[in-house]
Amino acid sequence: MNDGIESRFNDRVVELLKLSSSLVPKDGYKTFDIAAICKLAKEYYPLDFSEEEMDTLEFQLGLFRIEIPNHSSLLKLSSISELCQGLTKTELSKDFYLVDRLIRLLLTLPVSTATGERAFSAMKIVKNRLRNKMNDEFLADSLVIYIERVIAKSFSLDAILSDFNDLKERRVLLK
Repeated sequence: MNDGIESRFNDRVVELLKLSSSLVPKDGYKTFDIAAICKLAKEYYPLDFSEEEMDTLEFQLGLFRIEIPNHSSLLKLSSISELCQGLTKTELSKDFYLVDRLIRLLLTLPVSTATGERAFSAMKIVKNRLRNKMNDEFLADSLVIYIERVIAKSFSLDAILSDFNDLKERRVLLK
């Protein structure tokens, strides 16, 4: 039985992780691979980069590779988040704005997957045996309220009733 990363994730996720590792600054940017980074942007973030920006990104990555030795603070980094912070501190994020954009997109990936995982976890709580027959729209609405319960607590019942009353005229006022 294979217990490697390939057994836990599908091929697309494994490729994303491998391509992302090309940006890790560990060991003096040993894994820095311009072709892999460009492939990452093109295949996984096609809506975030135009064709012209893809060409510019490749150019910026080449210049970035040359510029790294001029900034000793960038040579000591070991993670993509440290690289993002280093680019901001040295103000290189302005010169390498497309590289910075790609790094920020990669850093938001764990948040976006955690939201999905949280939703499935909440579904186990909300859709139990007693509520198994609720329709999908009601279930989705209930999950949003459960998942975002911190925000939902800030709503007042009077404001919700008022908004509901304003939707259409009713025979009986709810207030």
